[in-house]
Amino acid sequence: MPHVTSADGTRIAYDRKGTGPAVILVGGTLDDGAENAPLARLLADHFTVYNYARRGRGASGDTPPYALAREVEDLDALIATAGGSAHVYGASSGGALALEAAAAGSAIDKIAVWDVPYVIGDDQWPRFNQYLADTHEADKAGRDEELLELFMRLTGGPDADIAAYKQYPIWASSVALAHTLVKDAVILNDYKIPTSRLARITQPVLVSTEGPTTEPQFAGLPTDFFDRAAEMIAAAVPQTERHTLNGQGHVVAPELMARVLKTFFNQ
Repeated sequence: MPHVTSADGTRIAYDRKGTGPAVILVGGTLDDGAENAPLARLLADHFTVYNYARRGRGASGDTPPYALAREVEDLDALIATAGGSAHVYGASSGGALALEAAAAGSAIDKIAVWDVPYVIGDDQWPRFNQYLADTHEADKAGRDEELLELFMRLTGGPDADIAAYKQYPIWASSVALAHTLVKDAVILNDYKIPTSRLARITQPVLVSTEGPTTEPQFAGLPTDFFDRAAEMIAAAVPQTERHTLNGQGHVVAPELMARVLKTFFNQ
C-alpha cells in the first residue's frame, strides 16, 4: 500500500481511488480501514478518496508516545498528499478525530461525522468511568483480549454473544486492534464532549446518526445514546446540518452514506 510519513516519522498506509475533489475517510473503533473500503469504492466516481489505516492499525506504524496531536498530524499528512485540503468523513471515534483536527486548524473543507460516541447524561458516567479505569489497567498489563471483552460489555454485549464471537476468525483480528480502544478514549476526550474546542470549528459540519439504537450489542446504552451526542455537537459547532438515517446500525450501509456524502460535499 502507498503511505505518507507523519510529522513524527510514522508511516501511515492508505488506499487511493477515483478522481475529483479529495475526500479522506477516517475509521472508527476497531477498524483498520476495512470498514470504509466499500464506501470508498462508491465515492470514487465523484471524488479522489483516501481511505487510511489510523496509526497502530493495519499496515500503519505506531510510534510512541501516543497523543491526540499525533493522529491530527497523520491526518494533516494525508491532507497534504491530497493537495493541501480535503473533505473529511469520520465514523464513530473517527468522527471525533475529524472534529478535533478541524478545531486544531487542519485544512479541511467540509466535515461529515457519523455516530460520534461522546457520553451525555449522568446516567452513563458510572459505567464509563469504570470502563476507563479497567481498560487502563488491562492495557498496562498487555491483556488485549480483556480490553476487547471490557468494551463489548460496556455497550451491553451479552456474555453469550461474546462467547460466540470468540469462535469466529474475526475475534483474533479484533483482539489485534484492541490496544486502540485506549487510544480511542484519548481521541474522545475520555468520552467528554470538548465543547470549547468544537466551538472553534469554522467549517460546515454534517452531524448524522442512526437514530434510536436497536442492535443487541448496544443494549447497555440508552436508545438515544448517539443522538444525545449529536445534538450537543450541533449545539457547539457554529455551522452544522443534522441528519438521521433511521433503521441503520452503527455500521451504516455504504450505499446510503455515499448518497448522503455526495450531496453534502457537493453543495
